[in-house]
Amino acid sequence: MDRQSVASSNIRSIGYDSGTLTLEVAFTSGGIYQYFNVPESQYQRLMAAYSKGTCFADHIKNRYRFRKVG
Repeated sequence: MDRQSVASSNIRSIGYDSGTLTLEVAFTSGGIYQYFNVPESQYQRLMAAYSKGTCFADHIKNRYRFRKVG
């Protein structure tokens, strides 16, 4: 999945597949995770957020099924 680099101290890049509703997040710590059944509106909210780390923690982390892919 293609990811876009983002300005964040915790998140390196973010990608989204609207066909499968999969959000992919690469963290500055090195881990890459995919989150499943994430509505596109959540992805848009994350990309528009001033603090992507806070937005991720508040709206995605512990709310969607995920797996580590890298």
